[in-house]
Amino acid sequence: MKEFPDGTRTAVDAARAVGCELGQIVKSLVFVAGGKPVVALVSGSNRLDERKLAAVAGEPVAKADAETARAATGYSIGGVPPFGHVTEVPVFMDSDLLRFPVVWAAAGRPDSVFEIKPGRLRELSNATVVDLK
Repeated sequence: MKEFPDGTRTAVDAARAVGCELGQIVKSLVFVAGGKPVVALVSGSNRLDERKLAAVAGEPVAKADAETARAATGYSIGGVPPFGHVTEVPVFMDSDLLRFPVVWAAAGRPDSVFEIKPGRLRELSNATVVDLK
């Protein structure tokens, strides 16, 4: 884990701090899909298509509020890691993350990230890999 005092709350901030491509940043986004919290791991250069998430996770889809995100994952928005959540939350991973040798994900705080190979990320998060952009 690496800490950055200037913060890594956004994908742009994290990419600048780490010195990597924006696409290598894993955005851990918490949504409510079909009435249940889910986490979408999205490449930092992509915008999540909520219709595609709904197709695999259930409808309706809406961004989780801060309280729901914390209750489901145990972490605050801006620092949600891709795994290690306090509840069993389904995880969906953007297939674009697989094109990089390594990616960087939030480490539970808005100023910390860690490096991981995308295949290992998928494995540890038990993610379903789909096109989310």
